[in-house]
Amino acid sequence: MENEEIREKIKRIALENAIKHKGKAQAKAVMSRLIGEDPSLRKKARDLFYLTEEIVEEVNSLTLEQQISIIRDTWPEILLEEKKKIEEEKKLPPLPNVDKYEQVVTRFAPNPDCVLHIGSARAIILSYEYARMYDGRFILRFEDTDPRIKRTSLEFYDLIREDLKWLGCEWDAEYIQSDRMEIYYEYARKLLEDGNAYVCICQREDFRKRIQQRKPCPCRSLSPKENLSRWEGMLSGEYEEGEAVVRIKTDLNHPNPAIRDWPALRIIDTKKYPHPRTGSRYRVWPLFAFANGLDDHLNGVTHIIRGKEHLTNQRRQEFLYRYLGWEYPEAIHYGRLKIMGAVLSKSKIVQAVEEGIYSGWDDPRLATFRALRRRGIMPEAIRQMMIDVGPRPADITLSWENLYAYNRKIIDPIANRYFFIDNPKTMIVNNISRDFIATLRLHPDDPKRGKRILTVKNRNGYAHLLISSRDFDNLKAGSLIRLMELFNVKILSKNKDQVLAEYHSSGYEEAKRLGLRLIHWLPEGNGVSCKVIMPNGSVVKGLAESNLRQASVDQIVQFERFGFVRIDEVGKEIKAFFAHE
Repeated sequence: MENEEIREKIKRIALENAIKHKGKAQAKAVMSRLIGEDPSLRKKARDLFYLTEEIVEEVNSLTLEQQISIIRDTWPEILLEEKKKIEEEKKLPPLPNVDKYEQVVTRFAPNPDCVLHIGSARAIILSYEYARMYDGRFILRFEDTDPRIKRTSLEFYDLIREDLKWLGCEWDAEYIQSDRMEIYYEYARKLLEDGNAYVCICQREDFRKRIQQRKPCPCRSLSPKENLSRWEGMLSGEYEEGEAVVRIKTDLNHPNPAIRDWPALRIIDTKKYPHPRTGSRYRVWPLFAFANGLDDHLNGVTHIIRGKEHLTNQRRQEFLYRYLGWEYPEAIHYGRLKIMGAVLSKSKIVQAVEEGIYSGWDDPRLATFRALRRRGIMPEAIRQMMIDVGPRPADITLSWENLYAYNRKIIDPIANRYFFIDNPKTMIVNNISRDFIATLRLHPDDPKRGKRILTVKNRNGYAHLLISSRDFDNLKAGSLIRLMELFNVKILSKNKDQVLAEYHSSGYEEAKRLGLRLIHWLPEGNGVSCKVIMPNGSVVKGLAESNLRQASVDQIVQFERFGFVRIDEVGKEIKAFFAHE
């Protein structure tokens, strides 16, 4: 193989490796691939490695855009192959004991005290996907039985439904726990009658001390008749909030004190804390473990998929199921999932929205589904990420970059390209002898998508252009740069707001040969005012090419060398929300 052929081969492999690693090829990986493709080169490995290091250094000196451009022009098949290499979708591991049940039934049970956010995605998507995997049923259950602390609001019921539909997780049945109060009362009476529960009127601290010492409180030995009398007193108003609690009898020697005689129902002053759906009709309300445990059985749930923080609730509920003669559903407990930099406290989100710190549930600084949707994050990206994470029990920490990587794979093939000049500065190019017409594809890999036309007028030997202030700041007198799809210029001088350049050449081959940096631009006078809302709430203002007016609201486009955005408003000014790079 001739030396020039080897150089070309190494360059191809290095460029391919570079675009897989954010523009930085790795010499050892390139060398390994080279010998893998042609084992006969192994005997020249030492000499070839020095050549490989030299070529890798050349490749790594280019920007990622330049690397992709060279591949597109010289080896376009590499990009096509990359597009075709869609990773085989990770499948969820099988559910346990599926054959025991006629039909798999899963559920998602939110409290309607806030809109949904990315922290809820795992429970929703795993429960939904497993139901569909087994041709089963997926239930939506609103757990709204705490009008005092987890205060629900009517707006959240519908907003949660909208969030689930956006995610593509349609439910087969819906239950609202505040509609089921008489059912909870019925089972409370049964447990009291059977001697498996009691009404405790001890002071909370006294009860806690006894439980820590594994000793029963005096109320535990009451007869069913006495307990039922107290129960009626709870319902009628004989006891006030905090004065009486229904407790489920368990093992007082259980190693976990939280499981010993756990509380099932308590009194809430609904005149002070009215429920948004039932007002003050009920004053005795079930606690989470009781209502949740009953409903999982009564709703026919076969597989509970939830975080491992609920393991204590399972142990509590197992006592309840034993007393009622029921078999506990299969329970899959996954590890904690942390998203770095995301505010996932619902109470903090609600408070901040109410105080005007956030503009609403779709403020881009939030991790709510509504905010992600407004930024251009696709529901398929969230779903695929959660499927890949799966129900593993280990704790996992993800970053926004993880989500962006999934989203990029989805939107990159469909997003049209446009120029957006943030904080524009003027570039004047002399030695212009004619008008220039730049023809740019709407999508670099899809010529059928159409083209954009940008015309640069010759003004008595000068061309007046606009460039980004970020590029402006990096320009130095004497340097050569390439104006994308236009021509090459030499920088002569610059002052605070303007750079003077000289036309050098028009050919892209010349730019490639010289390894010129590429920057985007607009002809002066061609542009529509555009502002981009960033994830931190800041606003970047500038001009977008007039062709952007073809875009529609909700369309996701890529501002070249800036990032992907979702178009929010198209009017005299275009408003967009930044998704990611």
